[in-house]
Amino acid sequence: MELGVEIGKLLVAFLVLINPFSALSIYLDLTQDHSTKEKRRIARTAALAVFIVIVVFALGGGILLKVLGISVGSFQVGGGILVLLIAISLMNGNDNPAKPQIDPHSEEHQSAQQVRRNEKAIAVVPIAIPITIGPGGISTVIIYSSAAKNYSDIALIIISGFLVSLICYLILIVAGRISKRLGTTGLTILNRIMGMMLAAISVEIIVAGLKSIFPQLVGQ
Repeated sequence: MELGVEIGKLLVAFLVLINPFSALSIYLDLTQDHSTKEKRRIARTAALAVFIVIVVFALGGGILLKVLGISVGSFQVGGGILVLLIAISLMNGNDNPAKPQIDPHSEEHQSAQQVRRNEKAIAVVPIAIPITIGPGGISTVIIYSSAAKNYSDIALIIISGFLVSLICYLILIVAGRISKRLGTTGLTILNRIMGMMLAAISVEIIVAGLKSIFPQLVGQ
């Protein structure tokens, strides 16, 4: 089975990798002094930033690989392994290893605290990039865009990116209620479920890459 560009598969892949739930704690911390209206603006800007990143790499991912001289198959195998490692970490109850973990006492967090009144600054960095969409999410966008056979496939990737960005926005604007309802245990269980789904997607990406590198693996 080739790496198909199906909107359902794209939605699942993007959603479990981008995982807006991973941004809840930092979002709540950096927006605690903001009004409800300001929090909504921050959530909207963060979601827009995520969508822009997806669009940029959906349109330019294939070109980037050609410029760097990297074959689609090689990138699929490498990206698939990265996604698999992320999946294993999530299934073990850990955070996404490809996304930075910000320590409340670190210099990075302190600098973010200093600019917390700057809505656009904290919405883009660190909430959108790299907390929400990190290397794993970007790699997946490039993998699917490089596997696209026509502009319709690219359009499906962008539509999926828009839907995921919309979901990110909806989750962020109700972040407080989600955090209270799920708690640490609930979020951990959710991460494990997403990890299982991500593992299946990663294996399919790796297999597609191996078939591209070794065409003889494809049954006649």
